[in-house]
Amino acid sequence: MHSDAQIRDILRRTRVIAIVGVSPDPVRPSHYVGRYLSRRGYRVIPVNPGHAGTELFGETVRATLAECPPETDMLDIFRRSEAVGPIVTEALARLPALRTVWMQIGVINDTARAEAEARGRDVVMDRCPKIEHQRLFGELRKGGFATGVISSRL
Repeated sequence: MHSDAQIRDILRRTRVIAIVGVSPDPVRPSHYVGRYLSRRGYRVIPVNPGHAGTELFGETVRATLAECPPETDMLDIFRRSEAVGPIVTEALARLPALRTVWMQIGVINDTARAEAEARGRDVVMDRCPKIEHQRLFGELRKGGFATGVISSRL
């Protein structure tokens, strides 16, 4: 389990995020997480073979991780837990700058975690970078106001 300081450090150092399993459907979590991260200054590389060649977040959707730029330093996985192993193995082989493997809420794979950690990568499981970014950088809203804003409504 990572501390808030560790998660904050990961989000601050990350520049290029490959999102595996991203959807072009704006109501799908993978889409609005990618859109949010893109709007916060991250370069978001969408990866989904079913939509390869289309465009999302100002980037061409890639069919595989092998097509991602070598400077990709974080992998965000929107796939079932049992599908994570081969994705992490491919990322470790194909992304030389990879520093973080992030598995979304509900995605847990201890074997893939161990493989990535054995190769010196940080691994975050069962969490969402959008939620963590909002929480740690003061963007969560409550009652229409950003947290940290003094209001009699909070």
